[in-house]
Amino acid sequence: MKDFWIACGHHLLDRDASGGLHATDEFLKAYFARPELMPPDNACVIERRLHRELFADPHKFVNAGEVAAIADADARENWRFVLAFRDLLARHATLEAAYLATVRSRTNDLPPLFVNQLVQVILRNALDGCDDAYVLRAAELFFRPQRILPHERALLLGDEEVVSGLSLTPVLSLMSMLGAATDAQLDVLSDGNAEEYWQRSDHFDMALDLTSGGRGPAALAQAMARWISHLLAIDVAVEPLRELHDARLSWYVGLDADATDLGDRLWHGEQLDERSAGRVLAMFRLTFAVGSQAIDEVRGEPVYLILAMTPDLKLRMKPQNLLTGLPIKPLEMVM
Repeated sequence: MKDFWIACGHHLLDRDASGGLHATDEFLKAYFARPELMPPDNACVIERRLHRELFADPHKFVNAGEVAAIADADARENWRFVLAFRDLLARHATLEAAYLATVRSRTNDLPPLFVNQLVQVILRNALDGCDDAYVLRAAELFFRPQRILPHERALLLGDEEVVSGLSLTPVLSLMSMLGAATDAQLDVLSDGNAEEYWQRSDHFDMALDLTSGGRGPAALAQAMARWISHLLAIDVAVEPLRELHDARLSWYVGLDADATDLGDRLWHGEQLDERSAGRVLAMFRLTFAVGSQAIDEVRGEPVYLILAMTPDLKLRMKPQNLLTGLPIKPLEMVM
């Protein structure tokens, strides 16, 4: 079976009988091996001891005073974040449950880096066995900010970090351990080079064609359906729309902050000006399977999903909106 997103550390995790992911000592140690947490030569004794002890026992209790006693301010902040993340995983039976608790909480203070890493490894689990490179590349939108690359009549998306010419940062610092190169050359994913995706998946250096009517929107629709099914145990069908004509927005979900703003304006009967309407990248129609947990107000009606770009041609998708914004009855994840 073809593997992908190796650097997210999915192979370091265990699965339970229902398919949920369990944090292992090896997975936590990969976080402690990040460059930000490796004590430099001039690190204080307390920082060195903490790092050494957590490598020996990743679940070791660490009190706040111990972290506060670390001499370097940046190191103190890094340790607070990573220990809060570790403790979040420890409080829940699976990574999926931890993520759901995080996105449902109004007090979430995890840095986006940790949230995106959690999204990636959960998506890797949800898409296990997927052999469609288009679906996997589309799924990168869930955890990697994108830059819109206008090209004639095509709508192309490139990874923002790669397009900006920044050096790639391994998700769990595993790429350097594997001896992988980091120099990236951006190519548009196509039938001719789709087979290359498996070797390049951790470099995020293949652009996605999201032009209406093409394979990109259909692939993103499939990725969204798998995400919802995996985390909420609800069967839905998601299909891309070429245009939205006279649709009654009985319910809609913005897939990013800008899309939510545009949806709110449409909801209140506002006609979008040409510039605002031009920021809509794609729209989708979601329908619930028979017997689903949809609320009565929209039973039988579709939910419209809106994807938009920022005024500076960027896309920052919020996959949590697919979990918290759907009109479903309250239910707990089965994992």
